[in-house]
Amino acid sequence: MKSLDQYLRDAEQAHGHLCAGQVLGVRLAMLGLEKLGTDDPHGEDRKRLVTFVEIDRCATDAVAVVTGCRLGKRALKFRDWGKVAATFCDLKTGRAVRIAAKESSKQAAKELYPRLPREEGQQKAYAELSDETLFERQWVRVQVRPEELPGFKGPRVVCAECGEGINFKREVVRDGRTLCRACAGERYYERMP
Repeated sequence: MKSLDQYLRDAEQAHGHLCAGQVLGVRLAMLGLEKLGTDDPHGEDRKRLVTFVEIDRCATDAVAVVTGCRLGKRALKFRDWGKVAATFCDLKTGRAVRIAAKESSKQAAKELYPRLPREEGQQKAYAELSDETLFERQWVRVQVRPEELPGFKGPRVVCAECGEGINFKREVVRDGRTLCRACAGERYYERMP
């Protein structure tokens, strides 16, 4: 694995700026990989790792940089829970660890750098504070379904309502009809006339 400073430079480049969320995300991912014993997430270990992130903020970009997990590779999974947390799953061993930022980490940063502006103090503190101060750790069990795995090749079906193709077993069968989730009522958009 790279050093904290190297990952922070990579995260800044990938995200467009360095912020406290990036620092926290890099540290969170480094800890998750350490707990799994993953040394080379971009090389030898890259096909072993699936990561679930729980927030769509800066920390998630940092987790992707450190782990090499990406949505397009089907190795980064997003759960919209609004938490600075991620679960790192080793597909080979079946082990998984969830790392979550402690709410008290903000106060710890403020106490460490009381005279600095909040963002600057958090960036510095999150790079220096111990893992125990910053994070909760928990070994968990994650059932990664075959259709969630990188490289899954499943049947493609067509929605009986809109005619769009559906991959990876994401269809809904209702009253004997195969529907996409939007046509089944899970639409996040409204069609315009």
